[in-house]
Amino acid sequence: MKILVQKFGGTSVSTHERRARVIDKIIKAKKSGYCPVVVVSAMGRKGEPYATDTLLSLVSEDLKKQNTLAIDLLMSCGEVLSTVVMTDELMTKGIQAVPMTGGQAGIFTDDNYNNATVLNLDGKNIIEALKENKIPIIAGFQGINDSGFITTLGRGGSDVTAALLGLSLNAEKVEIYTDVDGIMTADPRIVKDAHLIKEISYNEVFQFADQGAKVIHPRAVEIAMKHNIPLVIKNTLSDCQGTIINNTGDINLDNIITGITHMGNRVQIKVSSLQKTENDSNYSNLLNILADNFISIDLINVFPEELIFTIDGKDFEKFNKIMKNLNLIYSHIDNCSKIAIIGSRMRGIPGVMAKILKCLTNQNIKVIQTADSHTTIWCLVEGSFTEKSINALHEEFNLGKNL
Repeated sequence: MKILVQKFGGTSVSTHERRARVIDKIIKAKKSGYCPVVVVSAMGRKGEPYATDTLLSLVSEDLKKQNTLAIDLLMSCGEVLSTVVMTDELMTKGIQAVPMTGGQAGIFTDDNYNNATVLNLDGKNIIEALKENKIPIIAGFQGINDSGFITTLGRGGSDVTAALLGLSLNAEKVEIYTDVDGIMTADPRIVKDAHLIKEISYNEVFQFADQGAKVIHPRAVEIAMKHNIPLVIKNTLSDCQGTIINNTGDINLDNIITGITHMGNRVQIKVSSLQKTENDSNYSNLLNILADNFISIDLINVFPEELIFTIDGKDFEKFNKIMKNLNLIYSHIDNCSKIAIIGSRMRGIPGVMAKILKCLTNQNIKVIQTADSHTTIWCLVEGSFTEKSINALHEEFNLGKNL
């Protein structure tokens, strides 16, 4: 049995016309010899009647904070509706289908409502449906705990559901359908000659997903990478071949850089170590204190004279209150962008950072901070220079050619 998991996002199932495209993809998979297993998100986006954010708008903020069990039940409704609507439309085409919740599909989790961890997978109900020549239509984003209550897997969880089912069913591959052709060398809204990346490695796409490109959820990539499940990003509305994600990426590609992405609304923080003598405990424990308060930091540089890092702008007000309570003084730069230059082939190649810095300096763009790993180099710049930086680097590394 050749199993193919196909996940369709909210825009893909939002209208009758788009769902007809989804059905075409399912039928094509069957004709190609696959047994499709379909994962669906809630229909549409915020403002549309069955979107998750719309459902959340029906209840008070107090309920959201105080009764996460109830909120998970509410949030699961959008995906469940999608499964039944897709089942109905498949049946009108003469195709038998079975709608399933995440729990019925064998996704068992802990009790951490709103962001549950998967503990066990059991694909027996899905396999039974496939043996009866029926197409399982599974609600993404959700599972069930030992008490029988519905849990959700965190935002972007439908991608995670698809990857988990790929693992549970030993699928040939997992296709993630969205409203873009695949992963691009840069955001095409910023770079006019950005091109589709035909093949990319797990490590590279994890960086893309983690650093702001919202094509696939990072946890889905982690699952696929750990278990070597091929992923394909495709467009529901076109027949584009999409982007294949595997262990190696495109081994025939000469360019050492695969693509560029960014995260905006970053705030750079500098804390002087001179405060250490007066306030040793607070200074030394600052990073732990921020973590305890759920403030995520990155681009961390520790020097004898100061500590430098960045935070999300949405966390700045909370951060400021914490620093006042700790009696620590800091300086900051608002509205920064973290530019990520990604490419697994840069490993061991000298001069890449120098080339990046020279390129940006020639464009009169000040680099505020840098960091690097085996596959990524990050440059922090003022937010007003975001688009100029990305376009300059895209051109510098010849990413405008069709990969």
